[in-house]
Amino acid sequence: MKLLVINPNTSLAMTEGIAAAAREVAAPGTEIVARCPGFGPVSIESHFDDAFGAAGVAEQAKQAADEGFDAAVIACFGDPGLDAAREVLAGPVLGVAEAAFHAASFVATGFSVVTTMKRTCVIAEHLVQRYGFERRCRGVHGTDIPVLALEACGEETVAQIEAAARAALAADRSEAIVLGCAGMAALTRTLRRRLGVPVIDGVAAAVKFAESLAALGLATSKAGDYASPLPKRWAGWASAFGAASTT
Repeated sequence: MKLLVINPNTSLAMTEGIAAAAREVAAPGTEIVARCPGFGPVSIESHFDDAFGAAGVAEQAKQAADEGFDAAVIACFGDPGLDAAREVLAGPVLGVAEAAFHAASFVATGFSVVTTMKRTCVIAEHLVQRYGFERRCRGVHGTDIPVLALEACGEETVAQIEAAARAALAADRSEAIVLGCAGMAALTRTLRRRLGVPVIDGVAAAVKFAESLAALGLATSKAGDYASPLPKRWAGWASAFGAASTT
């Protein structure tokens, strides 16, 4: 099985870390190919960043459309560009936030999200509503840890995330923690051991769900709004994207 993992920001170090987390849980025989956009922000910490991250995902999905990938994962907790990638790619495409919410709902009646910048909490809250998890997600908590601080995550940063998770569990009366950034993937085992509750990393969850869907022979339906984009003229630096439909 060939699985594409797209990191929507342009940090090569974070892309490599996400790839390592994906390979750690991937089944034997699954090839993980991790990529990031050729343009855009080095981290996604605002609506403005998110818009360019979504465009970068669309770029990478378009370029990968004919490479025979069985499934794809969008490795940013805002799930930027998810719908666009589902239009362009034939196989199942999963966002790490959506995957993490589903995984948490399987193992707890209520969960809390611990993420990076407080200003991005509203993005996670919008996704909770979009995916229909309002009754399961009991709170979204920011730590104001910059995303790029997770590239070399020291004990001080881990302790800060742990403290935020403990406070969330108590305040929300929840039974599981969802890590609200793909860059937190490497911390999952440590936090799970320290907190004594399920700690869900969306990268790992999305990889396993993507493998399962592909193994079941399930692909994105092209019968409706996920049909391939219509060919049309595009202008400027993006002109190549309008040359033809992709599938």
